[in-house]
Amino acid sequence: MQGVVRLALVMASVSFATAAHANGRPPVTNGVFFQANDPKALYVRSTFGLLISHDDGCSFRWTCEQNIGYGGTFDPVYAIAADGTLFATTFNGLRVSRDHGCSFTTATAELPADAPGRIADLWVDAIDIGPTGEIWVATSDSVKPNDVLRSTDGGVTFVSRGLSSPVMWWKSVVVAPSDAMHVYASGYQVANVPPTAQVLSTIDGGEHWTPASLTGVQLAGTPTITVAAVDPTDAQHVYLVSVGANANGVGDRLYRSTDGGASFHEVLATGQAITNVVIRDALTVFAVSGDGTFRSDDGGASFGSPTTTPKLGCLGKRPDGTLVGCAANWDPDFMAVARSDDASQWQKIFRFVELDGPLACPAGTAGHDICAQPEMWHVVSEQFGVTGPMCSTATDLPVDPVDAVAPSRSGGCCDAGDRSPVGLGLVTLLTAWMIGRRGDRDPRRRR
Repeated sequence: MQGVVRLALVMASVSFATAAHANGRPPVTNGVFFQANDPKALYVRSTFGLLISHDDGCSFRWTCEQNIGYGGTFDPVYAIAADGTLFATTFNGLRVSRDHGCSFTTATAELPADAPGRIADLWVDAIDIGPTGEIWVATSDSVKPNDVLRSTDGGVTFVSRGLSSPVMWWKSVVVAPSDAMHVYASGYQVANVPPTAQVLSTIDGGEHWTPASLTGVQLAGTPTITVAAVDPTDAQHVYLVSVGANANGVGDRLYRSTDGGASFHEVLATGQAITNVVIRDALTVFAVSGDGTFRSDDGGASFGSPTTTPKLGCLGKRPDGTLVGCAANWDPDFMAVARSDDASQWQKIFRFVELDGPLACPAGTAGHDICAQPEMWHVVSEQFGVTGPMCSTATDLPVDPVDAVAPSRSGGCCDAGDRSPVGLGLVTLLTAWMIGRRGDRDPRRRR
């Protein structure tokens, strides 16, 4: 095993040095996730791993894809429980870290292959944590029956909520922030001609499900619909994205319901994929796509023209109401993570040059034995010209020099020492822990 680790690290070093982009993509941030009871915690998804901050973005630590359990161009959906447990969806199950990201295990892997509630080895495509802590997941596997399941013990065990199907691919599950028993799920199946989509809701935690009316909802050839957002104060107010239903399959259509899914009305059509829908307050709603950021000031009934400065790759709302978005690390935005009160003015939180190093993890964890080894971290540091955090309130310093190659503290402006994106890409690292993509699965992520 040590030989495999050493080989993986050598290959990683060589691969990074060849100046290819990460997994065929440039190094960017493309998702932001929060911990409900910790307003200073930020979890930022990137094309080269997960970035974690516990000091309001002042300092970010990195952990690699191999630790989490995925590879290729796949982007996990993350969810963080109140106790800090970190969940990540993958093609081969739900990955769980109970030590702040240092190591991950696969939920229910200890159960027999045919045991009820086993979700290991399945593509877990969606996850949400309700306001009282229950964890909901949806599976979308091409080989085994799929289901929507719930855990009431912190992700140790999962119980079907009655939607098991050999023909459905469940693509989203969202719990109403104001009502833990009110849940929406969506999926599609291609056995019928034409293929059909379903959106279901429950008001009793999955004891009974009610189909939503999709009359008037336009669908793509593969009728993928995702539940994009539920109003934080009104569980009847819900948004759907019909994936690929506009602009010859490149753009999406956004629909709104104010009656719990009894009817939906189109409120936006985009030329590129919608990545996030964020409800800021009763009147203000944002939809982020490759076209730019669309804003509604009438509760989501209509949206204005998009703004493209910054051109966000993701958007989320922190528990305190602050908007946090993914922007361009280099030209033209020069901020990989940014914050705003109302999306009119943005302030840089973080750039890649300010990385504080790998997660400080104990020996014996993948976070230490793979991600934090000099052969791995040194190349990341060199590629981004890392100088470390520039803010005086960083609480996650310093990197242990025994455990990792510490970034150079060269001082100066937070943007000093950063390098051109040309030749700074990061590639897929080939290790025994890499989980490959399955070719028949849709790589587009919606959360």
